[in-house]
Amino acid sequence: MGRKVGIEVSIAAAEGVGLCDVDVVAAYPITPQTHVVEHLSELVAAGHLDAEFVPVESEHSAMSVCCGSAAAGARTFTATASQGLALMAEIVYIAASMRLPIVMFLSNRALSGPLSIWNDHSDTMMVRDAGWIQVFCKNGQETYDAIFHAFRVAEDQAVSLPVMINVDGFILTHVIEPIEFWTKEMVGKYLPPFKPLNRLHPDKVVSMGAFGMPEIYLEQKMAHNVALINSKPVVTKAWDEMAELTGRKYSPVELYRAEDAETLIVGMGTICETASLAVDQFRDAGKKVGLVELRLWRPLPSDEIRKALAGAKHVVVLDRAISLGGANAPVTSEIRALLYDEPKKPKVHCMIAGIGQRDVTPEDVVKMVEMALSGNFDYHIYGVRG
Repeated sequence: MGRKVGIEVSIAAAEGVGLCDVDVVAAYPITPQTHVVEHLSELVAAGHLDAEFVPVESEHSAMSVCCGSAAAGARTFTATASQGLALMAEIVYIAASMRLPIVMFLSNRALSGPLSIWNDHSDTMMVRDAGWIQVFCKNGQETYDAIFHAFRVAEDQAVSLPVMINVDGFILTHVIEPIEFWTKEMVGKYLPPFKPLNRLHPDKVVSMGAFGMPEIYLEQKMAHNVALINSKPVVTKAWDEMAELTGRKYSPVELYRAEDAETLIVGMGTICETASLAVDQFRDAGKKVGLVELRLWRPLPSDEIRKALAGAKHVVVLDRAISLGGANAPVTSEIRALLYDEPKKPKVHCMIAGIGQRDVTPEDVVKMVEMALSGNFDYHIYGVRG
C-alpha cells in the first residue's frame, strides 16, 4: 500500500498524473483548476516528470494540442474549468469523435454570466453530449484514484475515448484531505504502456478527422454512440481491478443506507457527502431515507439507476445546473426519462441547489426532502432570496 499524506486535492491529482508518466500536458490557467497544471509545470521544470508542458495561449489551443499529441501516440492530459471549457468546446467534440484517449481534469465552475468563479455543474452539462466518458468525484481520494482509472480506461483499445474527471471547484479542488498515494510499482501493475489504436506516423500514413459527407456522418455518430455505451464494462472492470490493488471499491452507482428506503436522494459529486449526513439525520428520526450517488455520468448507467430506484416511493434529485427554459434540470431529466416506462415508478422531484456555489448544508438537504414530500415542489430552485 502507498503512504497516506495530507495534501491539497489539486496537487494530489497532479502528482497522480505525474505517476502515470504522461507525455504531454497542454493547458491554459483558469480558476479553480490552475493548481493542477501549475504543479505539473513544476514537476516538469524540476526534472521529476519527463514530459512536454505546452503553455498555450487559450483553451481552444490547449485541446487542439492535446488532439495532435494523442493522435501521435503520446499519453496526454489537460485541465480546465467553466469559460475555459466553453472556449475549447469545439475541439472537445472533435477529440471524442476522433476517439482520442485524452484525460481532462474539469474543475467544475459556474458559467458566466454573471461572472462567477464558484462551483456548480453548468460547465460540464454544456458538453454532456460531446461523447466523452464522464465521472464525478466526491472527495480527494476518489479524485486521486480517478486519474489512474481515467488513463486506464481511455487508452484501452476496446474504448479509445477521452475521459473527463469532474471535480467540484473550490469545494474539493482547494481543500486538504488525507489521501493514500500509490507507489510507482502499483501504477506499473495497473496502467499498461499506451498503445494507441490508431496513430499518426510518417511511415504508415492514415487520415484522421476527415470531412463527413452526408453519406457517412450518421454512421459515424452511430458508431461513436455504440463505442461510448460499450465502454461501460471496461470502466467497471478497471474499478474492480483497482479494488484488488488498493482495497477501494468504486461502482457506476453507489448506495448509502438505501436498502429499505422509501425516499431516495440522487446526486453527483461533493453534494453526496453532504446528503449522506442528511440521510443519517432522517434515519435517526426513524425515517426511511437513503442516498443514490451517480459516479458514472456518461455512459449513463441506466440499468443500475433503475435497479437502485425500483423500490422507492419518492426520488429527490439534487441538480447543480439549471436548464433555462427547460422542463427539468439535467440530471432530473435523465432520471424521469429512465423511469417513464416502468410499471411501478416513484415520484421524481427536481431540486436545483448549490448554483454558483451557494452553500448547501445537511440541514438544507433535509429541508429540500421535506419540501418535496409535502407535494408542492416537483420543480424548485432552492434558496432563492426575496
